[in-house]
Amino acid sequence: MILRCTATILLLAFAAQPAPAGDGEEPDARLPAAQAFFERYVALEQAFDPAVADLYADSATVRNLRRYPTGQVREMKLEGARYKALIVASLPTAKERGDLSTYTDVAYEVLASGEIAITATRYSELKKYSGPLELRIAPQQDGVWRIVEETGESQP
Repeated sequence: MILRCTATILLLAFAAQPAPAGDGEEPDARLPAAQAFFERYVALEQAFDPAVADLYADSATVRNLRRYPTGQVREMKLEGARYKALIVASLPTAKERGDLSTYTDVAYEVLASGEIAITATRYSELKKYSGPLELRIAPQQDGVWRIVEETGESQP
């Protein structure tokens, strides 16, 4: 399944997303809400909407393995608050360049920690490469689920 921005998903993007069901319920009951969360993430990203940054916890850990044609691999690691600012600052350039991604092989898993892992293969339409993406989402003190960890790969 390839997720692309559609009018329906875009409408969902502006609605507040409730937290997936928590304590005392079957873990699988949280998966539809996690799917809605990821659809919102994709819709905001593809609309170049700065609200995508709000999906990250300030304390999130964002890791990216940058793979160069020479074989060199460089790991970049940022805290959520800094990454959120970087997202907002880079969106105008991304929009101007048409830097869109599509996602396939999306899967959801409830972890023992209570977090939900969302894994996918991200395809860069601009640079024409695929790489793995993993998001971990968890409820925050305000009850809203946010990304607490992201691990991905990119190429120059």
